[in-house]
Amino acid sequence: MSQSDSARARFVATVTGSPPPSAVFDQLAKLASLNGVTTEYTDWKGNPQRVAAKTIRAVLAALGLEVGTDEAVLKALKLAQVAKSRAVIAPATVMRVGQLGEVAVHLAPGTSAEAWLELDQDPLLGSQGGLVDLAFTDDGGHLVLPEDLPLGWHTIRLRIVSDSPANSSQEAQTKPDHQAKLVICPDRLDLPPHLEPTSEWGPMVQLYSLRSQLSWGLGDFIDLGALGHEMARLHGADFVLINPIHAAEPTPPITDSPYLPTTRDFVNPIYIRPEATAEYAAAGPAVRQNVDQLQVLAAAGSDTATTLERDAAWTLKLRALELLCDVPRSPDRLQAIEDFASQAGSGLNDFALWSALAEAGLASQIEYDSAEAGEFAKTHQARLDFHVWLQFLADEQLAIAQAACLEGGMKLGVIKDLAVGVHPHGSDAWSRAKLLAKGIEAGAPPDYFNQVGQGWSEPPWRPDALAAAGYGPLRSMLRAMLRHAGGLRIDHILGLFRLWWIPLGMEPGDGTYVAYDHEAMASILVLEAHRAGAVLVGEDLGVVAPGVREYLKSRGILGTSIAWFEREGDGPNKLPPSQYRRLAMTALTTHDLPPTSAYLAGEHINQRQSLGLLDMPLDQALAGAALDRSTMVDLLVSEGFLEDREQDDDPSVVLALHKMLRSMPSVLLGVSLADMVGDRRSQNVPGTDREYPNWSVPLADAEGQAVFLEELETNATFGAIAQVMRAK
Repeated sequence: MSQSDSARARFVATVTGSPPPSAVFDQLAKLASLNGVTTEYTDWKGNPQRVAAKTIRAVLAALGLEVGTDEAVLKALKLAQVAKSRAVIAPATVMRVGQLGEVAVHLAPGTSAEAWLELDQDPLLGSQGGLVDLAFTDDGGHLVLPEDLPLGWHTIRLRIVSDSPANSSQEAQTKPDHQAKLVICPDRLDLPPHLEPTSEWGPMVQLYSLRSQLSWGLGDFIDLGALGHEMARLHGADFVLINPIHAAEPTPPITDSPYLPTTRDFVNPIYIRPEATAEYAAAGPAVRQNVDQLQVLAAAGSDTATTLERDAAWTLKLRALELLCDVPRSPDRLQAIEDFASQAGSGLNDFALWSALAEAGLASQIEYDSAEAGEFAKTHQARLDFHVWLQFLADEQLAIAQAACLEGGMKLGVIKDLAVGVHPHGSDAWSRAKLLAKGIEAGAPPDYFNQVGQGWSEPPWRPDALAAAGYGPLRSMLRAMLRHAGGLRIDHILGLFRLWWIPLGMEPGDGTYVAYDHEAMASILVLEAHRAGAVLVGEDLGVVAPGVREYLKSRGILGTSIAWFEREGDGPNKLPPSQYRRLAMTALTTHDLPPTSAYLAGEHINQRQSLGLLDMPLDQALAGAALDRSTMVDLLVSEGFLEDREQDDDPSVVLALHKMLRSMPSVLLGVSLADMVGDRRSQNVPGTDREYPNWSVPLADAEGQAVFLEELETNATFGAIAQVMRAK
């Protein structure tokens, strides 16, 4: 068993107990185990749970196995047991620098071969390319790797040598028969020197909710840069964490959730500010006037709106961008767009083609890589070019935002957020269908806060297909995410270890865990963050398998701590601030929790009851919330952040909580911008769809009045919390 397989096995949750008496189920369980599918696990209450056979069959079918009958299960089991020995070399091997060894090969008896290594040519990783000959072990079963290989994405070339005349041709002697990726990664990701030994703070903001007087009804990248610059200059903030900015649908209706994108490789152009483009500057007066009028229409009513209207805002912004796209460009501008497209690679072409097809209503009718798709691309090249240009603008303005943050004095600047998956009918589902599990949605099992579980509508990556692709899709996604960023937050990083798969049509609680090669995926994550000079923050909340947090810490990946959930042992007492993890981003709330003032008031309990999301009596849940608040106030008083219980009013407790947060030793301290202005409405209520305006709530104060970027400094709550966080 390889180091990667051995490490992965430690994190597959199991429980004791006798297996079902069915011999067929025994075989089904063996097949599931060979494919990383869990048949038994421990739930959030500590109770053992056995996965239903229908769930196991559905998950195995999504992994490409025929398991519809008992006979098919036995056949699939036999094939699975010999499959590994049939591959000459694994499509990808991921190793840590300093822990290099051998790569297994499987050659037929009497066969000889020669092998060499093509080194990655990436100056950012210290690799300058070149060729290295590889030797075989005495028994011919492994390739021996040099001890001094640099970091990078190298390629193993393997040529089969035979005495057969058919294989003695010049082509056979020059073309390798097999190739595989060899990815050499750092052992751990070290913190940048300027983050030691202090704790740095920064605002956490849903970018779309942060609007300025010049926004088009939604916050944009220019607003982001302005926020970051001023938060750094005036209040000593060192980062700004934003929601996922992945691409959405090209035309309305647009999915509101930023965690359900069409692809994670490209950016949502809804965050572009049209007036901040070179095309606007070069346009004639008539075009600029039209664009300005569209902006006025998009911003109309922003000060009184209780919900954000993405479709309306994007319809007007899209019209403005189409006007600007027709403005003649200079040779330098054209070359910059061409260079961007060349660097982005074929993935950008695929995304642009899907976007044009989606606009025409044909994305579900024309298959990827088909003759029809190619013909459509030829006849609609101008529209494909338009979508490439939008990505260029988004990338350009995101770079401006990051530069503004750093110029203001931030140490990290923008920290992006990586969603767990993609839309089941989006760009990736079209162009990368073979990588995704069909008939499955990713989600989470029931836990304390989401007691009916969660289904996220996202088809998960197939671990076998991702490995077969040499982890190239993971690399391209991470490199896109780490552009113009000082850090990356990985939502539900537990998915690197195991992900909850729910067969379509079943309830969230009826799913099961599927294991991933976390050693390979985490190593690649560390490699790409090292390459970008960025920090990594893993959202490790919820049901966490034993050893996961320790493993992430060993790789230099920061965890996530939310003050309400951190306790001393298994008791009700809250964890004292001095005992919080150093290697973590600590905060009072998340995008899936209500703002702190609403949480203190227990508003989330009544809200979840009204939405049918509680699995306990309302009185019991309210009593639990009251105890939660009481134990937190006790901690604030005992630690000296609140004078006494007579100050147990919400504003005093909110300020005391931020004082406690500022005292914690965690590397990063995140402060919700909603908390800073006294907002009470949740951005998202997990488990709901249309029952609540998820991801559509504008930034507002305690009275529900809109708060614009220009008004932050005059908000009393903002000033008080900013003063607390500025102090060191």
